[in-house]
Amino acid sequence: MVQSMQTIKKMSKPLWEPDIKKTHLHKLMAHLNVPTYEALYDFSIHHQEEFWSHCWDYCHILGHKGQKPYLLNAHDVKNAIFFLSATLNYAENLIEKAPEQAIIFWDEEQNQRDVSKTELKSTVSKIAQFLKANGVKKGDRVAGYLPNIPETIMFMLATASIGAVWSSCSPDFGIQGVLDRFGQIEPKILITTDGYSYGGKKFSNYEKLTPLKEQIPSIQKIVVIDFIGLGEPHPYTPFQEITDLPAHDLSYEHVEFNHPLFIMYSSGTTGVPKCIIHGTGGTLIQHLKEHQFHCNINPGDRLFYFTTCGWMMWNWLVSGLASGATLMLYDGNPAYPYPDSLLSKADDLKITHFGTSAKFIDSLMKAGVQPNLNHRFDRLKMVLSTGSPLVPEAFDYVYHAIKSDLCLASISGGTDIISCFALGNPILPVWRGELQSRGLGMKVEVFDEEGRAVLHKKGELVCTAPFPSRPIGFWNDPDGKKYHNAYFSTYENVWHHGDFVEITIHDGLIIYGRSDTVLNPGGVRIGTAEIYRQVEQIPEILESIVIGQNWQGDVRVVLFVKLQDGIQLNDELKTKIKHQIRQNTTPRHVPAKIIQVTDIPRTKNGKIVEIAVRKAVHNDPIKNVESLANPEALEQYKNIPELQ
Repeated sequence: MVQSMQTIKKMSKPLWEPDIKKTHLHKLMAHLNVPTYEALYDFSIHHQEEFWSHCWDYCHILGHKGQKPYLLNAHDVKNAIFFLSATLNYAENLIEKAPEQAIIFWDEEQNQRDVSKTELKSTVSKIAQFLKANGVKKGDRVAGYLPNIPETIMFMLATASIGAVWSSCSPDFGIQGVLDRFGQIEPKILITTDGYSYGGKKFSNYEKLTPLKEQIPSIQKIVVIDFIGLGEPHPYTPFQEITDLPAHDLSYEHVEFNHPLFIMYSSGTTGVPKCIIHGTGGTLIQHLKEHQFHCNINPGDRLFYFTTCGWMMWNWLVSGLASGATLMLYDGNPAYPYPDSLLSKADDLKITHFGTSAKFIDSLMKAGVQPNLNHRFDRLKMVLSTGSPLVPEAFDYVYHAIKSDLCLASISGGTDIISCFALGNPILPVWRGELQSRGLGMKVEVFDEEGRAVLHKKGELVCTAPFPSRPIGFWNDPDGKKYHNAYFSTYENVWHHGDFVEITIHDGLIIYGRSDTVLNPGGVRIGTAEIYRQVEQIPEILESIVIGQNWQGDVRVVLFVKLQDGIQLNDELKTKIKHQIRQNTTPRHVPAKIIQVTDIPRTKNGKIVEIAVRKAVHNDPIKNVESLANPEALEQYKNIPELQ
């Protein structure tokens, strides 16, 4: 067993303990007459129909719940149907339950804009009029090529209000990246901005629009929002024309529970992105469950997640309106102009739930930033982290340098389920290095190499019972073959998620990385996160990426390191790295080769791309580099003399 589990077993005290009485979970447990979270979780996975019915009622979903049964084919993970006769509208649930101060937005220059519920509803009504006037109907697609601004939410809500389908990606995608996504789903309307800002620089979108219009013939109109003030003339519809429309009462088209709401995209680093279709009711009820029960969001809370509009955390964030939270939006570089600028703003704006990536927390730790020296974070009660595993040392850092009394929620799920399999829990303690709990209603198990459920051992994360946010399917997959192969081809009647994990003695989870990047030297499976956890403790190293290279009939571990400015990789530092890994893991974890690089390739959502690096090292073709934020970084991984 590696050091992470040894350390956890030695720990006698958690990092944080809750006050369980001030939570939605405590109220739900009292209502269902269950004494503990463990008992509630067991109830939620063994009495799913009753549990999800309680979620609908407790969260006051607006719509028609329909008749029992609320779950059909309950033993068929792939084909189960929730709330067959229900009808509802996603936009109605967000708008009508939004607080009076619905959105607060700020940018890199600290320009701030507040959007009231009245303004939100009025603008959504005008956009819905525009969409209808331009022939958008139930089931049609509307695409946003947009930064994380209030108008993005407004267009999404208007789209949902009429039963159309929303899809978005961030404006830093190049033309091919947009074509690979929106070209597949054939939207009628494309919404974009004149440009966007990042790191103090402005970037125009205008030169991308003509090629997109020409190569996606389904686009009938392009709407341009004046965001960065370029003021250039263009032949497209200015957003001002829509806001000048007279306000009408906003109506909501009620749709079936599984009516398409969002189309999202796989990372696309191994081919053209898969277009994943998510349903209206499943998305809403799952997000309400996670926000209220797992994050304890209440009316008046302020919910922030640093995200782009191409990451599922944007969709997760905006659903916060349905729990009465004010949405806190930021667009730009999270470290601009200072590493802790976002946290400073979180304190100034009294944010209660601060969401970010594990990489952001690691970067603060590496920079030696201690925000609590200058900030009190009086209202901050939860920090959420995702995107990659949060290492145990980052847990220590949050409690030492940010705030000692908060729930640190490392969460994990994905675009595939637009939600989480494991996440935070306001009535359970936080243990160092662990995700607190499996999500209610999510029968998450760990399978070993023989497909048997195991505890306290590493294996494959699977879900062995239905859940409402399971995707409807993939776009342009009429026989469902791609969908089946993605999730259901490994185990019969079991969702195979592709994470390499372990259920701990505290019934939490440790995530060791993606299954498809697991290293296998000498037949021993090693999660990449086990190595990152050790390497990131070495101050000379900014970040790293590790792969398995095919070598002499086996696999050898190759570690690439990006070092602090002015530091060169020498034999002494290599020895230090190997010693750190060997002492705290096993000899098989120790890399055969350690190589210095100047950059680590990553997706536009900030995730490092181990598969792409492995392909570069093996001189295999790399598909869809448009999905990368820095594709040029891959060049230095090709034809490395030390690896030949």
